[in-house]
Amino acid sequence: MNDTQGLTGPQEHPGPLDLAALAAGVERTNELLTRVLAEVATTPSTHAIFVDAGYVYAAAGRLVTGTEDRRTFDLDAEGLIEAFIDRARTIFPDSRLLRVYWYDGARRRIHTTEQQSIAELPDVKVRLGNLNANNQQKGVDSLIRTDLESLARHRAISDAALIGGDEDLVSAVEAAQGYGARVHLWGIEAVGGRNQAEPLLWEVDSQRTFDLDFCKPYVTRRAVYEPFGDAPVHQGPAPTRDDVRFVGARVAAQWLGSRGRATLAELLPGHPYLPGSVDQELLVEAEALLGLSLRGHADLRRALRDGFWDHLRTQY
Repeated sequence: MNDTQGLTGPQEHPGPLDLAALAAGVERTNELLTRVLAEVATTPSTHAIFVDAGYVYAAAGRLVTGTEDRRTFDLDAEGLIEAFIDRARTIFPDSRLLRVYWYDGARRRIHTTEQQSIAELPDVKVRLGNLNANNQQKGVDSLIRTDLESLARHRAISDAALIGGDEDLVSAVEAAQGYGARVHLWGIEAVGGRNQAEPLLWEVDSQRTFDLDFCKPYVTRRAVYEPFGDAPVHQGPAPTRDDVRFVGARVAAQWLGSRGRATLAELLPGHPYLPGSVDQELLVEAEALLGLSLRGHADLRRALRDGFWDHLRTQY
């Protein structure tokens, strides 16, 4: 016996291959794969709709009424959301809707009456960014990215319909696509040129545009307000100071209801003066209610502010 054999012992040789055990293992694997494939085939895909409300108001308002000013028209948000859902059903026929995300801005992120009614709709989630003194939305794009990325990462959606146009949404699209979700950009027909950033158009998986006929049933110009003039011509006798003062109190009630008492506490130290943005909003709303321009009536404008303050001070 040589030294190597003495150290390692006799060599072992593998026995005959157990073909029956191998076949049983293959069969079990095939059964498992069959069950997985069957489950995947019967599990519907899921989609969600992400709506940048600021874009929708601006684009639909411009297309239907010729202006982006929200104060000059009414948007049937409930009807429009239902139309988006119906269109998604035809585009994703084998997919179920997770929900509609409605992104908008509000001062101090306090829901307005309109936003509250939207939030109460079934299958709709309202997300609020902030609204600054110039009525510009802040933080909405980051909310969209957070939701898109989170849902894609957790495989909660396979397709996302994104209704918006801001270039800042590119990162949200890329984040969702990184987790395997497909992102479809929906837009509203632009009046000349484009209302969606080109880099956003380049990144998405598909594009779709809604035309005037689609949008028109959901946008209505307010009859009491003319966007291209001072204010509608007042019909009947001129209002008295008491009439205007009452309107000021009425606007204050609406304003307080949408902004909350925290904003009131910030205004009170400045009495009797109002910040420029608040004063302008008060004037526009009052003119719409009165059907009369107050631009040339300094005494009535003072009465309007007095009525506004009267109501606010009784609520503190």
